Amino acid sequence: MAIATAIEPSGAKPKRRFAPRTIMLYGFLGLAALYYVLPLYVMIVTSLKGMPEIRLGNIFAPPMEITFEPWVKAWSQACTGLYCHGIQVGFWNSVKILVPSVIVSIAVASVNGYALANWRFKGSEVFFTILLFGAFIPYQVMLYPLVMVLRELGLFATLGGIVLVHTIFGMPINTLLFRNYFASLPPELFKAARVDGAGFWQIFLRIMLPMSLPIFVVGIIIQITGIWNDFLFGVIFAGTQNYPMTVQLNNVVNAVQGVKEYNVNMAATLLTGAVPLIVYFVSGRLFVRGIAAGAVKG
Repeated sequence: MAIATAIEPSGAKPKRRFAPRTIMLYGFLGLAALYYVLPLYVMIVTSLKGMPEIRLGNIFAPPMEITFEPWVKAWSQACTGLYCHGIQVGFWNSVKILVPSVIVSIAVASVNGYALANWRFKGSEVFFTILLFGAFIPYQVMLYPLVMVLRELGLFATLGGIVLVHTIFGMPINTLLFRNYFASLPPELFKAARVDGAGFWQIFLRIMLPMSLPIFVVGIIIQITGIWNDFLFGVIFAGTQNYPMTVQLNNVVNAVQGVKEYNVNMAATLLTGAVPLIVYFVSGRLFVRGIAAGAVKG
């Protein structure tokens, strides 16, 4: 009887480093990254050049002499129509719109989501379904009715009016996120608190709220991005004295007087987009955690 001396190989099959599948995957990811990074690169290098160098026409070349004068002019001297105070006015208007809109919408949506997940009442699912329709209706459909409603309330072209609009339109998607997140938490926590005699607000403030940091970060990021980057609502509902930064940027880029200063336009664009980018970089990991936790259970 022959005795087998060969040892069978074990473990995972070694993979080739440069397998065709790997090359295709990283090649596609590299092209996608290049597609998004190239315009950003052009904006940055153009904003650091002087106009004589820009007129040479080589938009991809790095600046021969770096200058920050376009950034200073975009912030404090660029003309936005009749006024030449830069986009700093729009920045502070955006801050005035952003802060109350985010606070009110997140506070109300979190309570709505908590109530729909843990304190269900007769017809709550129907109410939730109707509420979600607001997340899928095009904003343009509601513009004219909103103009009439805000006019009757005396809020059209005011800071309070634009805050109210952003709060209303941010409610459906944030309520969905909070409701799904609270529904994914262990129900034993809620039941134990109810057995101990805790009420609606005690459970929310002492139990649910401390466990909800990821989904709060998600809601805040979504609201900050949507409100800060908004142009349509700002140009219609804010009024000329409260134009946000995106509207001021449009006025700077489309100004017809004088020479077209592409470096100033690029600097103004980068300044306008800086806030959402900073928010994403600071809290990106919590954003992914919250989206994963709040989008699984419905």
